[in-house]
Amino acid sequence: MTPLLLMIIAGAGIALLLLLVLKYKFQPFVALMLVSIIVALVAGVKPGDLVATIEGGMGKTLGHIAIIIALGAMIGRIIELSGGAEALAKTLINRFGNRRTPLALTVAGFMVGIPVFFEVGVIILMPLAYGVARAARKPLLIFALPMCAALLSVHAFLPPHPGAVAAAGQLGADLGRVLMFGLPIVAVLCLIGYLIAGRITRKTYPMTDDIRSEVYGPHITNQDLVAWANNDYSTTSEAAHAKVLGLEESASSLAARLPKAPAPGAGIIIALILLPIILILLGTLATTMLPAESMLRSVLTVLGAPLVALLIDTLLCAWLLGSRRGWSRSQVSDVVGSALPGVAMVILIAGAGGVFGKVLVDTGIGAVVSEALRNTGLPVLALGFLLTLLLRAVQGSTTVALVTTAGILSPLIATLNLSANHMALLCLAMGGGGLAMSHINDAGYWMFTKLAGLNVADGLRTWTFLVTILGTLGFLMTLLLWPFV
Repeated sequence: MTPLLLMIIAGAGIALLLLLVLKYKFQPFVALMLVSIIVALVAGVKPGDLVATIEGGMGKTLGHIAIIIALGAMIGRIIELSGGAEALAKTLINRFGNRRTPLALTVAGFMVGIPVFFEVGVIILMPLAYGVARAARKPLLIFALPMCAALLSVHAFLPPHPGAVAAAGQLGADLGRVLMFGLPIVAVLCLIGYLIAGRITRKTYPMTDDIRSEVYGPHITNQDLVAWANNDYSTTSEAAHAKVLGLEESASSLAARLPKAPAPGAGIIIALILLPIILILLGTLATTMLPAESMLRSVLTVLGAPLVALLIDTLLCAWLLGSRRGWSRSQVSDVVGSALPGVAMVILIAGAGGVFGKVLVDTGIGAVVSEALRNTGLPVLALGFLLTLLLRAVQGSTTVALVTTAGILSPLIATLNLSANHMALLCLAMGGGGLAMSHINDAGYWMFTKLAGLNVADGLRTWTFLVTILGTLGFLMTLLLWPFV
């Protein structure tokens, strides 16, 4: 086939994918698989080779990422049901003091967001934001906006979250280097998000009646919130201030069956969050700084393999947060197993993205798209960011945007001979695109705006604006680092 025809097939395939997801509400995994099969057959893959192409793409992708995503979800689930995430957040609030509570919740969002998926992190931490807003007599958005932006930043940029792991797997990037560059970048972004959110929330946005009543009680009005934002507390009664309603997460049947025990200390939660990160980083450094025959290098390489580091941490979490606190072996097993249904579809979506990428390569479409992208004259970092941003804006899912972009870019990357550090920065630039443009087609947008009591327009002015700024700044930071690594 001619290059032009292959380009048309590629464009039609992506358009069909978006049509199925957006208009006909296909599940992304089903849509990716269907489009991959159609594109493969139209572009000339022989029917007898079709199954091998699909299995090859799925197997190569899942062989790298499925274990990492599953273990990361298990760690997050144990920390969640043990009460560790909430205990960490409360400790940070106490340490930072009342004046810096928004910063404390931002730090909590960053730390809790590493092992816990975005949606779960919001459910865990939002009741704390409610309680703080009620006690401080301040608008909820002051506390919720920077905290949830930090959660989403970690979700878009860092392993073991599925989009970051899948993109790194498809492009062949080293997860240790992604963490080495990504952790300081995301930490800086969270701090910037806190500062920008502080300016955004100088204006008081009206809250929906149901959430305002849940947080502050039925006697508080939006006019009261405006007065509180201006440090005027004379318009409402102390009885209304003291009313404790809050939005409490209904305990799951599993959580209700676990034995009651004091929440684990913040120190042990921090240690468990940092352990796999430190092991992965040590493994990466060992391969570059120690001689090949060194026994220490061999040990650190094994311990620093992401799946080994996460497996060790999963076992420690099960023992320290479960068995030592009274959970039976069957309860530990149930908690660990309960993490898998929530990530099963995410893993399959990532695998389907690998299938789509394999089809692009096997049909020759990848080489044609690669040449077309090269001819744009844009740096590969900009291509990664812009493609992910476009797909994120159009279809909503960060994970789908990242895995699809990785599939499109992988043939181009194979021709560029990028260093390991540059590959890590490319994955992070794509993460910036995955963070930006969270709007009305994104489930995370609706989750935040509903729990924060915002209408659609105010959600776009606050949430969408903030995460888009942070995603763009994340890309610019990778661009600044590129010449020096």
